[in-house]
Amino acid sequence: MFEGFDAITLARLQFSFTMSFHIVFPAFSIGLASYLAVLEALWLWTGREVFINLFNYWLKIFAVAFGMGVVSGIVMSYQFGTNWSVFADKTGPIIGPLMAYEVLTAFFLEAGFLGVMLFGLKRVGHRLHFFATMMVAIGTLISAFWILSANSWMQTPTGFAMNSQGQFVAADWWKVIFNPSFPYRLVHMVLAAYLTTAFVVGGVGAYHLLKNTRLEGARVMFSMAMWMAALVAPIQILAGDQHGLNTLEHQPVKVMAMEGHFQSHPNGAPLILFGIPDQDEAKVKYAIEIPKASSLILKHSLDAPLKGLDTVPRENWPKVGLVFWSFRTMVGIGFLMLGVGLFSLYARWRGILYESRWLHRYALAMGPAGFIAVLAGWVTTEAGRQPFTVYGLLRTVDSASPLDAPAVATSLLAFIVVYFIVFGMGVFYILRLMHEPPHHGEEGPRADTPARAAGITPAQAAHAGQG
Repeated sequence: MFEGFDAITLARLQFSFTMSFHIVFPAFSIGLASYLAVLEALWLWTGREVFINLFNYWLKIFAVAFGMGVVSGIVMSYQFGTNWSVFADKTGPIIGPLMAYEVLTAFFLEAGFLGVMLFGLKRVGHRLHFFATMMVAIGTLISAFWILSANSWMQTPTGFAMNSQGQFVAADWWKVIFNPSFPYRLVHMVLAAYLTTAFVVGGVGAYHLLKNTRLEGARVMFSMAMWMAALVAPIQILAGDQHGLNTLEHQPVKVMAMEGHFQSHPNGAPLILFGIPDQDEAKVKYAIEIPKASSLILKHSLDAPLKGLDTVPRENWPKVGLVFWSFRTMVGIGFLMLGVGLFSLYARWRGILYESRWLHRYALAMGPAGFIAVLAGWVTTEAGRQPFTVYGLLRTVDSASPLDAPAVATSLLAFIVVYFIVFGMGVFYILRLMHEPPHHGEEGPRADTPARAAGITPAQAAHAGQG
């Protein structure tokens, strides 16, 4: 199946495959944990039963999603030692402490309160339970903070020195943690997590409203999700624009690939909407473009010059076609999300938010859109950084373990089989939970939920679920 692939290519495929499965679960659980905290707060404030019914309904889904994040997170960490041992050795003095800070903050916070959140609503006071829910939600955000700090340092490395063994060591931890791209990535990813959750919640609400517009739980979850789409989608577009400007400053080659600019444009660069990038011929075939619009977006001037990949040695080019199309997928979904938000505002103004079947179909179709956008954004970020693991300093070919291709191919095949079985069953179970609407007297998760039945304790889940 993988005949003709070398060990490094197979190792990259394996990391991409496992990471693609993993990243969607933290993105969902970060947003869902905050949504659960909002639901419980509204229940305590208003006393309305619908909020606690929704809380218990989504808490069961959160438990399963968090459990799947545990499994995929554990696998991710092992690959640094098996397939990327040189990378682990050279960056360990920086990446290792950042991961340890996540353990010392997010891990202990989540480990202390996850069990109370999942199983303690009827065992502890309501205020204590709400505090536990808040701590889990805050813990997921702290985990995102450290993970994104580590990844951002790999994208825009600062505050380091090289020791005599050729390792990266911290010279200024403040600059390491708060590296130039980190604030933009953190905001962009957290907003993406919130939008991902909002569209899942909105899609489930729309699904049940299409069957019965009088369901109170479906009405409330759909209304809340549409408010999130209307308010956060435009903010995310603005945050993405600022992130793009930061990337242009610190990773210009990535932006060249995103824009499809093989050639430099001294008098204003066009915005290529669609086309087929040909890396061998260094041009975008069949390009549909808007003259000088790229310069206007990136430099705020129609005639601003923009450099192209012709100024960069070919051995430092990323896979332009992959970056080009993943970026357009992410941006396209972002504007479709904005469309849902605007449509919902119109329907709300007309008083047909719960009766507009076109809106409900639109929202249902967009239910998985957040996951696709997160994956597309991750591909843009990581593929655009190539051929480096530490941008401009450590090449991918110099980061891999000395493994034979058949060994990596065997483990990759095993991962593919096991992942599709395990995660396929988990996703099927989540969809089955979503198939039923929240009802009066909705119960929360029991001790025999899939995560607990699989032997995953709250402490284990807290550590691996977000990493």
